[in-house]
Order: sequence, then C-alpha cells, then structure tokens
Amino acid sequence: MAFQSQNIFINLPVKDLKKSTDFFKALGFAFNLQFTTEDTASMIISDNIFALLMLEERFKAFSKKEIVDTTTSAQAIFCLSAESRDQVNDLVNQALSSGGKSSSDPQDHGFMYVWGFQDVDGHLWEVAYMDESAMTQG
Repeated sequence: MAFQSQNIFINLPVKDLKKSTDFFKALGFAFNLQFTTEDTASMIISDNIFALLMLEERFKAFSKKEIVDTTTSAQAIFCLSAESRDQVNDLVNQALSSGGKSSSDPQDHGFMYVWGFQDVDGHLWEVAYMDESAMTQG
C-alpha cells in the first residue's frame, strides 16, 4: 500500500516573526495559537495543511544545513489552489499590497490560471485555479 499522509506541515525560516505573521494575516490566513510561541507561528493553510513560520535561530535547530538566501536562491515553490481566477488575482494583489513582491506574471493556460508572489521573507508562492471542465474539452 502506498504511503498517504493525513497532514502536511511546512517549516519555513523567517527573519521577523511579527512581520511574517502580519503579512499572512493580511492575506486572510489564521494562526493556531495553541502551537504559536515567541519564535514559531502555526499558520493554517487548510484543515490538513499548516506552515510553521520559525525564526531562523529556531529553524536551525531542525537542520544542520544552511538556510537558503531567498534573495538569490529558491528552494521550493508552494502552490495554493484557488476557487476562481478572481480569487487568484485577489490573493496575489493582497500579497503585493501587503509587502510581498511579484515572482511571476499571471499565466493563462486555458484550463489553468496561475500567478506567483514572494512573501516578506522571499519564499515563493503560487496561486492556481484549475477549470476541470476546460480540461476535458478537446
């Protein structure tokens, strides 16, 4: 039987925890205060997906590797699903007006619409809407 995880926990290093949490709160994300401390904030992405925003010093306790310099390097792109093109635009525009930076231009593939941004720590995020009805048309 193939392994299937019930939850996903993404650990992200951040330079300023308050600035990072304020940024994601401005995008509409909530935080689980039960798992939030002075050096870690538990951001709720969905019922089963969470991002643990950790001050860099706290993050270093979990890995012997160097933290990626997000101004020059990318380690991952986190893609969030949206319910519509408008929701993609709304979230990315909110990110840009809340201190984030653009990481890509909007891409329209017909059946899929994607747009990306960088958060205040330089982590890459994409927001994608997939129109399943357009995928089946041939």
